[in-house]
Amino acid sequence: MTWSRPVGWLLDHVVYRTSVTGRDNVPTGGPVIFAGNHISFLDGPVMFGASPRPMHILVKKEMFKGLLGRVLRASGQLPVDRSGDRAALLLGKNMLDAGRCIGILPEGTRGSGQAIDINNGVAWLALNSGAPVVPVAILGTRTGSEHLDTVPRPGRRFHVSFGSALTLSRNPGETGRASMDRAGMEIRAALAGHVQETIQHSGQPLPHADFRTNFTAVAGTPADDH
Repeated sequence: MTWSRPVGWLLDHVVYRTSVTGRDNVPTGGPVIFAGNHISFLDGPVMFGASPRPMHILVKKEMFKGLLGRVLRASGQLPVDRSGDRAALLLGKNMLDAGRCIGILPEGTRGSGQAIDINNGVAWLALNSGAPVVPVAILGTRTGSEHLDTVPRPGRRFHVSFGSALTLSRNPGETGRASMDRAGMEIRAALAGHVQETIQHSGQPLPHADFRTNFTAVAGTPADDH
C-alpha cells in the first residue's frame, strides 16, 4: 500500500491542482473513519491523495475486475457488494481495530454532494469501532451540469477539506437501532455542514444538478467508482 501514496499525491498535485485544508483536524494516530461527500468517480482517489494518513477505501465490487481490480487490491482498497455486505463492514471494523484508517463516501453513489442523506454503514463502523469520524468535503471533481461520468481535464482545481473529528458512542438504555439512527444523523449533519462551510471559504461550488439514485444496501458506503 506504501507505493500508492505517491500515486495519490501525483494525481492531486501533478495531474490536477488540489488545495487541501484541515489536515490538522486528522488524528495523527489510531483508527480514523474518513467520510467524504460524493460527486465524481474521482472522489475516492482524490481524498486518498489529499489525506495526511493512508486509508483503505470501500469500493463497489464491480470495479475489482481486470487490471484496475488488481491495482485496487494491491493498494489496499476493499470491495463491497452494494446489495448488502456485512462482511465488508466487519472487514472495515477489523482494519479500524488494528489502528488503520477507512475511507467511505456514505452518500453511496455520485450525486449532488450535499450529503442530504447517508447510509448508516458509516454509523455502524463508528459505533462498533470507537474510531472518530472526520468529515471530508471534496469539491471540483465535477462542476456545473457535467455528466456523472465526466473525466475532468488535467489541471483543473480541486479542493479537499478535512473537518473536525466526531466521536460517537451509544447512550445508556438506547437500543442499537436508535443509536445507529442518531449516529447517522450526527454524521450527516457534520458532513453536510462541513461541505457548506468549505463552499463558502473556498468559493468552489457543488455541481448544479442532482443525479442521485438511492441505494438501501447494509454496507451502503462504498466509493461509487474508484
